Amino acid sequence: MKCILTSVLAAGVVCGVVRYVSVSTVQAWQSADPSITNDVSRLSFKLDHDLVQAVSRRDLGTVGELLDADFTWTDSRGQSLTRTQVLEKLPEPALGDESQANGQERIDGQIVIHMAERGKIYVLRVWVKRPAGWRVLLYQEVIQLGAPPQSDPATQECENPCKTVPFKPQTEDEHEVILAYQQVERAVAAHDSVAWGGHIADEFFAVTSNSERPLDKSRRMAGLDQQKQAGIAPFPLVSARMFEFGNTMVMTSRQHPDHGKALHVTRLWVKRKEKWLEVLSYQTVIQAAAVP
Repeated sequence: MKCILTSVLAAGVVCGVVRYVSVSTVQAWQSADPSITNDVSRLSFKLDHDLVQAVSRRDLGTVGELLDADFTWTDSRGQSLTRTQVLEKLPEPALGDESQANGQERIDGQIVIHMAERGKIYVLRVWVKRPAGWRVLLYQEVIQLGAPPQSDPATQECENPCKTVPFKPQTEDEHEVILAYQQVERAVAAHDSVAWGGHIADEFFAVTSNSERPLDKSRRMAGLDQQKQAGIAPFPLVSARMFEFGNTMVMTSRQHPDHGKALHVTRLWVKRKEKWLEVLSYQTVIQAAAVP
């Protein structure tokens, strides 16, 4: 597999975590009214706990009440299930009831992010505010490698996604996010850590099942600087969806290299000072995807 790790992690952070079952670390991405932030935090954490427990005890009724109409569940093997498929047969969660997991929460007024982890297993849940109340939009599992991956130099020109992508934005914000995404990919292909960092939030965090550890912004930039002598295989975009909530954009996508298996990727972008910055990236190898 040719430099898939470095190519895919164009968009990552080692954050402090605390015991998930007792308290959740809360961070606000936006400048929000503290009272609103606190209310959202208390409510969202309870709902997230309710969802985890309902899945653990196979309570389809409670689970169904908490899933968004656009909900998807992506397991550790990269299989993505719709809301209907999940309710037909609940998957087994990689972290179980999460009683021994660590967790962190990030919020603003319209979106809440829950991240849980234990050992090499990472789970992401994205909650969004709908007219009917808070619903979970997506669930994604990533299991990291037990040892550093092998990578070979690559020399392919980065056409997709550096220059073109098979995605037609429906709004100006979607257009701006795609442009930012392409600038990130071009910076990776050029090993330009400064250009890459210009589109990445300071609290950036990334995990991928093509790596043995998570990455933060400074570690990723150092990696780009160290790889200047090796080519990076492009990781073409196959498809993408975007969900906008205020100044936060949830971007899910499928990317497939010329060699190796495809990835299901969830990225979160936030708009700060009229500029979209990537803050989060969860990347799961699709094990069933054919290798060219």
